[in-house]
Amino acid sequence: MTPPPTAAPAAPAPVAVAVDTGPARDQAGRRTHPATGGALVLVGMLLVALNLRAVVTSLGALLDEVRDGLGLSGAMAGLVTTLPTIAFAGLGALTPWLVRRVAPARVLVVAMLALTAGQVLRATTDSAWVFVFTSALALAGIAVANILLPMLVKQHFPHRTGLVTGAYTMALTLGTTVAAASAVPIAHAFGSWRAGLGVWAAMAAVAVLPWVPLALRARARARRATATAAVTAPTRVRPARTRLGWAMALYFGAQSLSGYAIMGWLAQLFRDAGYQPEAAGLLLAGVTALGVPIALLMPTVAGRMTSLRPLVLGLTTASTLAYLGLALAPRGAALLWVTLLAIGQGAFPMILTAIGLRARTAEGTVALSAFAQSTGYVIAALGPLMVGILYEITGGWTAPIGFLLAALAVQTAAGMAIARPRYVEDE
Repeated sequence: MTPPPTAAPAAPAPVAVAVDTGPARDQAGRRTHPATGGALVLVGMLLVALNLRAVVTSLGALLDEVRDGLGLSGAMAGLVTTLPTIAFAGLGALTPWLVRRVAPARVLVVAMLALTAGQVLRATTDSAWVFVFTSALALAGIAVANILLPMLVKQHFPHRTGLVTGAYTMALTLGTTVAAASAVPIAHAFGSWRAGLGVWAAMAAVAVLPWVPLALRARARARRATATAAVTAPTRVRPARTRLGWAMALYFGAQSLSGYAIMGWLAQLFRDAGYQPEAAGLLLAGVTALGVPIALLMPTVAGRMTSLRPLVLGLTTASTLAYLGLALAPRGAALLWVTLLAIGQGAFPMILTAIGLRARTAEGTVALSAFAQSTGYVIAALGPLMVGILYEITGGWTAPIGFLLAALAVQTAAGMAIARPRYVEDE
């Protein structure tokens, strides 16, 4: 149940806002096009998006080898696999505080450096605890970037929200798929799981490069912008005190719950249905691969619709049919169920688009993004855990799929609440 909105608090004292307010003007009043806009920002966003899941899916593919190599206990392995949702929830919530003090480009430089260093260090350590801490360092960089990308779309591409969101969610999906599919072959080619994890640090290092000139330009402009920002800074946006904020968080959390449950358990379901491990892995990869065009098209479609209700109901229908098919006939029409699952997972790019559509300003977007994602990832952590518990208790897939259908019902209800046009700043 979403709490009713409370009375708005007194406006805080003006503070400097470290977001770029748009193109500068020369002495004649003509608009200039600094490095903080246009193609360089877009390239930087796409490179960041490529890295947002590789650190997670590469480890998932090599978890058995990592456990053997480092002597991880079952509890330690469970901690490592739960770290992404913990990091995304906890550290993502700090991002609005960061961007009120530091320009987003400078934050992203640090975030990508943390991701690079974390991946290098965890691939070279022989200590289980160092592996955990360096994985957390890498995930901290991802957690911050998760929140910043929707804000950057709103700030730099306000009239192309759907197109740019689609481009970076497609890049995210591509990075996820490539890392999951190639981590094991890379490890085998080099004779060590360390190569299968460490190679992705190079991709993270490349993602730093576009943001360095952007960060330098942001630093130069910060002095000129501070005085203006201190006078014109808007009242702090607090999504946790709005119905829209909670609806967004519930939708994000429920769709992420199902996504992580599918990534963690779908291959096992197909193995139990009689598929060979290789075939089961390919079917799981099919969900991600089919999601690439959906990730590209979904934000554009959502951005052109007055109400998101048809999309919400359509995605729910696809997921419902997929779950029922997996429960009743997992082997008979596996490709159909995989296709429907991929369509249903289009809820992820849709909610990322909705974050931008339901805020008027860059500050509102980053606040809504942080709240929806940080709260949502707390909910998402229940997905693989509950599916695993129900599978172990019952020895079958009826109860786990029933749990996912219940989560889908919550997702649909929240989706209907965010479907109509409104803005978090107005609540």
